Amino acid sequence: MPLVCVCSPKGGVGKTTVAANLAYALARSGSKVLVVDFDTQNALRLHFGVPIADNRGFVAQSGTLSDWSQFILKVGPNLFVLPCGEVTEDERLQFEDNLMNEPMFIQRGLSAVLKIPDMVVIADMPPGRNAALKAMESVADMRIVVLLADTASLSLLPLVEQHKFMNKPRSHSIGEYYVVNQSDMRRTLSRDVTHFFEQRLRDKLLGTIHRDECVPEANASQRAIMDISPVSAAAFDVDHISKKVAVILGLSVGDGAYHHTASIYSS
Repeated sequence: MPLVCVCSPKGGVGKTTVAANLAYALARSGSKVLVVDFDTQNALRLHFGVPIADNRGFVAQSGTLSDWSQFILKVGPNLFVLPCGEVTEDERLQFEDNLMNEPMFIQRGLSAVLKIPDMVVIADMPPGRNAALKAMESVADMRIVVLLADTASLSLLPLVEQHKFMNKPRSHSIGEYYVVNQSDMRRTLSRDVTHFFEQRLRDKLLGTIHRDECVPEANASQRAIMDISPVSAAAFDVDHISKKVAVILGLSVGDGAYHHTASIYSS
């Protein structure tokens, strides 16, 4: 059961969009995918058609419940989401305290999921250094850092590489990789920053997602980029990145057919 953390050194880089569309792409290729929202903005659910008024989620009761799977929603063939849910400030602080001080907190809450063969778990993390990302260090197999093709991300790259925002991955983990988002080859600065990232990150760069009008349209429609515009540059980029992730994780890529999953999930 590979676990992938999607994170970023700062907000506003499209991290949640990348996590959601990576999940869509892997599920479409035949993998069973669960996306977990650890960001208390509770925005991940909106990428999967969950109504904005539906505030169900695991964080508020995560400290008292030994199994978070009852909050998982089925949102498509092979595809499931575990929303953060609406939380108060006290609930958020308690959740972070549990993450920091209970070594098996995540493993306990996701224990039912971890027993499902061949399930891929994608965790959408809060931006920057945070308790959730630190707690994930003991269980994550892969970390995907999302950056923008702009000067702000460029200036942060040395700090990211020196693990000033996030601790260095465990030596026996699969490792740390990068995605450059919203690259606009029509603009000189964006093009130059993208080329710098390509030269600097090399094999650690999973790919670049081009700036594309279909992306905000997909987000507004709460659907996958590839469903809104399957022949767009962004859809091609996400598909390419998902295939590289599948190879790195050793996933068996099928034809996208639905695979039966344990009955713990509800719609």
